[in-house]
Amino acid sequence: MNILVLHGPNLNLLGLREPEIYGSTTLAEIDAMVKKEAEFLGCQADCFQSNHEGYLLDAIHAAPGQYQGIVINAGAYTHTSLALRDGLAGVGLPVVEVHLSNLYKREAFRHHSYIAPIALGQISGFGSESYRLGLRALVHHLGRDNH
Repeated sequence: MNILVLHGPNLNLLGLREPEIYGSTTLAEIDAMVKKEAEFLGCQADCFQSNHEGYLLDAIHAAPGQYQGIVINAGAYTHTSLALRDGLAGVGLPVVEVHLSNLYKREAFRHHSYIAPIALGQISGFGSESYRLGLRALVHHLGRDNH
């Protein structure tokens, strides 16, 4: 089983960007943790980050046939991108939305997600652990969680 993990804009700045909100863990450390967790769960995770909406959309469009599900932290695109929402809905793969911070404890404009209505679920507020939890939830949904 292969899972695609997508990171949206500004997540390449993790470890530097507002550590009081996003923590001090870098994106490379999150990717390594996700890959280790995937191995533990008996699957593979491929991680991709872009600051460009179109590149994320291209990765989503290419996912069917290669991946059985998607874990996505769309960053600010969560609140603005109908294109990502429609792309995720269009490919028909199960999706889990993750966020490092608790969106509902933040600014009001962050309370709305275009992705949440088409996702299996949303995990937010647990820092980098949100990714691990999201991966576990997706793998469990796909019926491969033997741990």
